[in-house]
Amino acid sequence: MDWFFTEKAGEKGDLHLITGEDAVHITKSLRMSVGEVIALCDRQQKEHLCKIEKIDSNGVLVRITSKEDCTHEPTIRLTLYFALTKGDKPETVIQKCIELGVSEIVPVLTDRCVSRPDARSAEKKLARYRKIALQAAMQSRRGIVPDVRPLTDIKTAAKGLGEYDKIILFYEGGGRSLRELITPEDKNIAVWIGPEGGFEEREVELLCSCGAQTATLGKRILRAETAPIAAAAAIMFHTGNMEL
Repeated sequence: MDWFFTEKAGEKGDLHLITGEDAVHITKSLRMSVGEVIALCDRQQKEHLCKIEKIDSNGVLVRITSKEDCTHEPTIRLTLYFALTKGDKPETVIQKCIELGVSEIVPVLTDRCVSRPDARSAEKKLARYRKIALQAAMQSRRGIVPDVRPLTDIKTAAKGLGEYDKIILFYEGGGRSLRELITPEDKNIAVWIGPEGGFEEREVELLCSCGAQTATLGKRILRAETAPIAAAAAIMFHTGNMEL
């Protein structure tokens, strides 16, 4: 079933008008017609099943046939801090990590980042990243649209780490295994992943001084765009949010 987000949908039996890009997607891309069913998720994480009643120049008019809590969100809030990588690699990281259940993504500039966009380029990239986040949330039927924050430097990002229960720094220099660091009871975790050349030692020291614990994903060294996806999947599994 196709999934869309809305600020507020209403109650069972109410009519709701879908406009803008979503209406175009329903009519032009999906080629849906009257009588077909879609799902709307609102800001309160309520899932509404809706039947299409009418399609015209005003948009897509649907009637809400049921309303219930969305149960697709993980039990933990996982924030990914990842060092900005080259080309379109960040787009893959954002897409896949949101599908896996990451709640927030923070692109960070570290000393060894090759990609260093200027303010104008960074703003364009952010708009692109947020669109990818929305599409990934729709595809995976998330209860929220995870935020992608503006690009920031590591020192600024480190100042906000006090809000997390645990801060995990995946470091090629070694560390503890995830099964030693996290439990199903954890609720608010931050994960840090470095750039293509890894973290500088002083950056590791900075993050550890803010409470980060170094961790490893195994004996193999993963690419900068692979590590965040692997880390997100492993954390979701170890906290009971992925079934195998």
